[in-house]
Amino acid sequence: MRRALRWYDYFTVNSYYFGLSTLMQTMTPLVVPLLVQRYVGQAQQGSYYGSIRLWSLMVALLVQSLMGMLSDHSRLRWGRRRPFILVGTLLNVVIIAAIGFVAGLEGMRGYWALFLLLLLLQFASNTAHGAAQGLIPDIVPEHLRGRYSGVKAILEIPLPVILVSFTTGRLIAAGNLWAALGVVILVLLLVLAITLFAPETPLVGTAKSLNWQPFIRLLLMTAAFTLIILGLGQVVRLFTGLPGLSPSVQIAFVGALGFLAMTLAIGIGVWACIQIGLGQAAKDHPAYTWWVINRLAFLVGATNLASFAVFSIQGRLGLPREQAAGPASQLIMIVGVFILLLGLPSGWLADRFGRIPLVVSSGLLAALGAVLIILAPGMGLIYLGSICIGAAAGVFYTANWALGTDLVPKSEAGRFLGISNLAGAGAGAVGAYIGGSIADSLTTNYPAFPGMGYTVLFAIYAAMFLFSTFAATRISVTQIH
Repeated sequence: MRRALRWYDYFTVNSYYFGLSTLMQTMTPLVVPLLVQRYVGQAQQGSYYGSIRLWSLMVALLVQSLMGMLSDHSRLRWGRRRPFILVGTLLNVVIIAAIGFVAGLEGMRGYWALFLLLLLLQFASNTAHGAAQGLIPDIVPEHLRGRYSGVKAILEIPLPVILVSFTTGRLIAAGNLWAALGVVILVLLLVLAITLFAPETPLVGTAKSLNWQPFIRLLLMTAAFTLIILGLGQVVRLFTGLPGLSPSVQIAFVGALGFLAMTLAIGIGVWACIQIGLGQAAKDHPAYTWWVINRLAFLVGATNLASFAVFSIQGRLGLPREQAAGPASQLIMIVGVFILLLGLPSGWLADRFGRIPLVVSSGLLAALGAVLIILAPGMGLIYLGSICIGAAAGVFYTANWALGTDLVPKSEAGRFLGISNLAGAGAGAVGAYIGGSIADSLTTNYPAFPGMGYTVLFAIYAAMFLFSTFAATRISVTQIH
């Protein structure tokens, strides 16, 4: 029999999210951009980084769903979830160490080695992540799940960001990659040890046959979304760098083209995925489609501002290579702190003033923050812009999710909200794959304007925040259940 829950089970059940987030907050905005830059050079860094983001995120989406489903049916002696978490963590340790070794390679040999290792890293991480997500539903009674979810949110988003800023970010800025990777490995092993004490018991009873239909549906949605992103990315590559245009016209044209491509990727991608995932039910819930669009558009801006922070700081402020990791990690920390400060109060505000006004306001505030970063002559105004984005994200994450839970039919909440997970992975894929080539094109064509490519790219992300606001206004309160 399972032992009774104790106070420390808030951590045994949720600590693994802290480790996963520490890993990704170190790799995605800091380690991977710098290694890609080392391998391919500044002229092509955005495009190659975008390709890594696209394919690794699609792998993450599929593996997380598959491992969650397999752990649901696990009859292993150690429990349903913990064996998957153990195996995923041990694989992560090996892969992280391998990334440290390939950091010494050169050219495309190094890039493709990193590409393969990052796909394997997503496989290992989401083997553990997909299983870890089942711990709260398995162990925690319904009347306590809100509290446990609150602890999960704090361990998953703001606290790892703060840790990365004070540890791995500084180590990378000092050129000590191995020490930074060592910190990540230690954190993963620590949270693994804590998670193994979760009061999980083996699943007993007759094994049910696996229902592969949800995974096949997700596979089709992922394939459709990937093809849409690839197609629109190729259109952008085809029409950037047109001859005969003045610099100002060319910059404006590329910016407008990038915004249009990302908007189409979001709109068409969401529509296609919802049609595949819901079929006829999609027509009965038009507000749900606009909610997913709103969520994806906001995350495109928020996620990729952090992802390209190192490249942008290098170009605009002239900081060489690893030295840009320090300010970049500080910016990410500011965002995390304000998410921590405003995440819980935003729930009360959403109940008091309604979800849609807060979602709309957060999009406008995030757009203002992006504009401040674009116009900033130095780090001072960039920090202020980051505060705006962090505050907006803290409000958005709470209010947007509350809005989504209001919109979906209660009897099929899991089915509807599960499809929205595509927004998380799609945000990095859309913004990085399409945006990376835009930054490379403008940076290469206008070397007299350092950082111009990332200035235009950040302007597109600011427009994404405004597009997310527009999508929120399309949701009528009469459509909320």
